Amino acid sequence: MILPVFKLGTLALKTLCKPIGNRIKKEAGLHPRFRQSIINIAQANHRLTTTLQRRIYGHATDVAIRPLNEEKAVQAAADLLGELFVFTVAGVAVVFEVQRSSRSEARKEELRKQELEVMRQRDEELAREVEQLKHRLTELEQLTKERGLSGVFNFRHSKATDNKTKDTHSS
Repeated sequence: MILPVFKLGTLALKTLCKPIGNRIKKEAGLHPRFRQSIINIAQANHRLTTTLQRRIYGHATDVAIRPLNEEKAVQAAADLLGELFVFTVAGVAVVFEVQRSSRSEARKEELRKQELEVMRQRDEELAREVEQLKHRLTELEQLTKERGLSGVFNFRHSKATDNKTKDTHSS
């Protein structure tokens, strides 16, 4: 029951993140300080991606990289920040799901350990009972050897007659 609700909540969170990302893009274009910061981020990102692409394709990397114009830089940085926000939320959701699953597995493992402990205790009790039965069997075997088979079966009867004869002789 909890897993489907959690997955639905995660999906709703991801869906809500997209408008928040778009809001970040919009605000990035309006505030001058924020705008300059994201332009710098966009220019650094542009230089990095261009250099990486040139290295991948085997082109010269010591060539000057032309900076983006201001509007393209704002748009690129706003897109970058919006996507970064969405991926961050998705990453946090994945980490949370992994932790939840890990806790669930830990609870299951603890239950398994408890069950094994109960089974071990029961096994020890059974082993003690087997030892007691072996001891009783040994006693019965000794009685059988001493009195013979008929003496074991008449053990109580012979004790009772022994007691009666002792009573009659002492009177």
